[in-house]
Amino acid sequence: QVQLVGSGGGSVQAGGSLRLSCAASGRTSSLYAIGWFRQAPGKEREFVATIYWGRGGTYYANSVKGRFAISWDNAKSSVALQMNSLKPEDTAVYYCAARTRSGSDINPAEYDYWGQGIQVTVSP
Repeated sequence: QVQLVGSGGGSVQAGGSLRLSCAASGRTSSLYAIGWFRQAPGKEREFVATIYWGRGGTYYANSVKGRFAISWDNAKSSVALQMNSLKPEDTAVYYCAARTRSGSDINPAEYDYWGQGIQVTVSP
């Protein structure tokens, strides 16, 4: 079992920055990747970014590429999502998620564990 605890988020004006963090505990040695997803009201959950646990490779959704950066801290068993140049359309509840096998980065069904949602609100 793996437990994920997310933190960070909040409200910011367009153009501002926020940082999310996801702390992993439990059987972290079984992890293959940790990703971030988001869900806006009335919309489906969508992929944001992923990082391959212990290897550092990353993959981003086109909508956030160049503005968001995902990174990991092995010593802290945590993954951070630095969000810059935020836009109102980035407003959503953000979730970190972890999977234990290779597969689709962007499909939420591939992820085995989920953290609690974190609200991010970007005002115009």
